Amino acid sequence: MSTNFKSIETKLIHAGEPDPRKDGAVVLPIYQSAMFEYGGEKSYHDLKYIRLNNTPNHLALNEKLASLENAEACQVAASGMAAISTALLSVLKAGDHLLAQDCLYGGTYDLLTQDLPAFGIEFDLINGDDPASWEGLLRPNTKAIYMESMTNPLLQVANLTAAVDFARSHGLISLIDNTFPSPYNFSPIELGFDLSLHSCTKYLNGHSDIVAGAVLGAKDLVDSVTRKLNHLGGSLDPHACFLLHRGVKTLAVRMKQHNQSALQLARFLDDHSAVATVNYPGLVSHPNHETAAELFTGFSGMLSLELTGGLDAAEQCFQRLRLPVVAPSLGGVETLVTRPATTSHAGMSPAERRKAGISDGLIRVSVGIEAIDEIISDFKQALD
Repeated sequence: MSTNFKSIETKLIHAGEPDPRKDGAVVLPIYQSAMFEYGGEKSYHDLKYIRLNNTPNHLALNEKLASLENAEACQVAASGMAAISTALLSVLKAGDHLLAQDCLYGGTYDLLTQDLPAFGIEFDLINGDDPASWEGLLRPNTKAIYMESMTNPLLQVANLTAAVDFARSHGLISLIDNTFPSPYNFSPIELGFDLSLHSCTKYLNGHSDIVAGAVLGAKDLVDSVTRKLNHLGGSLDPHACFLLHRGVKTLAVRMKQHNQSALQLARFLDDHSAVATVNYPGLVSHPNHETAAELFTGFSGMLSLELTGGLDAAEQCFQRLRLPVVAPSLGGVETLVTRPATTSHAGMSPAERRKAGISDGLIRVSVGIEAIDEIISDFKQALD
């Protein structure tokens, strides 16, 4: 559907829908066919085939997701890590150098430290709050800069505007993981990033029932990612495309609740005597609050905290909580709690986690859309 919708709420429902509708179906059907009849395509990448990411379900979903950040194009993938790894391998080759933020999702950190060196790709970690220090790490072979909108799990918000300016002034490709804010709260493409990456497993789908990823950005870059993805095989199944296509339609209403509830829970926790630290950029006390307020329309549903009793207190808290599910991942309708040291960042050594500021007792909370009074009440009884 080619209509230019203005608001994200309307884009979520109507962008990318087939016009005319398939046999009049209000909901796009699932095209669960591995291959499609040859139609005279001249290029291998244009053949209709699930692994080539171009079934009707893929195409409709790509158009819808691209519209959310006003990107030229989008390519969905089998997971967030498929999107991240394929995007990096599309813009980097042997002999290249990458600058990456120094606090990253554990899977991304492992990719940089354990896998990219085998491809002959070097990297340096940068302090997102200190743009003046980036120049000193720049090399003649530096090709890209990689950031996170909100870091996982400490909820830091770097100087993203400076990252865009730095990339442009030095001819670098800028990539950013925008999973935590979601397109509802932030559009990196509009700020000037070249590629915006998502684990669609999280907020974009929102129902904890699929794993998926996406790369949004300029058409030439996304086309390059697609060709690489076609060869690496990290393709999203049409049924998962259908579920993501359905789940994303409620992103706006879900994010409004996530934003509101997480801020209320963060304020409660910040005032509780058993809590030593709360990491949530919506709090005025957060060191990056002003930056976050300038960039984002909301502060998302993610927060992390340290208890005064450390690891023992965290484990006792998990045993006493009744409403949240103790499980990895995030961004679903249900509240989830986890210790990153045992899940998202378990691949890092204890020394690496300590260097990144991630203690064994750090608790990460993905605030769901349950009644906030009940969420707070449950945390209160667990902490008391």
